[in-house]
Amino acid sequence: MVFWVILIAIALYFIVTYNSLVSIKNNVEKAWANIDVLLKQRNDELPKLIDTCKAYMTHEAQTLEKVIQARMGVDAARQMHDVAGLGKAESALTGGLVNLFAVAENYPDLKADQTFINLQQRITGLENQIADRREFYNDSVNNNNVRIKQFPDVIVASLFNFERAEMLKFSPEELQDIDVNARFKA
Repeated sequence: MVFWVILIAIALYFIVTYNSLVSIKNNVEKAWANIDVLLKQRNDELPKLIDTCKAYMTHEAQTLEKVIQARMGVDAARQMHDVAGLGKAESALTGGLVNLFAVAENYPDLKADQTFINLQQRITGLENQIADRREFYNDSVNNNNVRIKQFPDVIVASLFNFERAEMLKFSPEELQDIDVNARFKA
């Protein structure tokens, strides 16, 4: 009788732990999907912003080209689910957008253009949402990575091949202070 109680308790532990690990793994995937949705929305808005800026910024082709190239890098990393590449591409795009918005300050007609203002606000809002989702994703990844290494969960995780997930990391450039005055002089 005691043997059967112990056997049932062990079986229940494995079932509960397995289901919990599956839930955590799915939270990581859901968090990535949430980032993916916002990146796609931003990716769809950027060409509109660039086209609006092109009409005014005839001498700023290099700034616009950097944003276009960074946008393509983010899209490629997003489609390949390349977490490390996405972090680098995001850094390049963020820097490009900061430069674009700073250069736009030199074009009063552009700054007053309602389409530009709306797109700038929309993209800024998406950037804030992406930052929030990145934090949620990293929390989900951390929870996953801790659980699959904790004893006794590590036993179930290794039996069923639960794997570590990769966190979204900031590049060293993203962690540096931004010299706003220098960007306005660009």
